[in-house]
Amino acid sequence: MGQFAECVYTDQADIALLESRATQLPDEAKVALVLIVGSKVEGVVSARPTVQIFHDDAGEEGINGLVRIDDAHDPQRAHYLWLDEILEVHQTGSA
Repeated sequence: MGQFAECVYTDQADIALLESRATQLPDEAKVALVLIVGSKVEGVVSARPTVQIFHDDAGEEGINGLVRIDDAHDPQRAHYLWLDEILEVHQTGSA
């Protein structure tokens, strides 16, 4: 993973929301995610994401995080999602 993110956040409320999402995505959890764009992803969390420092395309420094979700219907397919793209997290079990 590089040090670039399309969107980075510096406001404490935004960072708290990203941290909250990360805690909702523990290792090996089966989840159903609703994304901001309206699509859904179902699968298993590869590893709990952490929020980290990234730079956006303007060079601004801020926080975001990336999570890998192994697809529920095709485990060979992985989805890499930014925490700020996730609207809802629904845990459906553990692997």
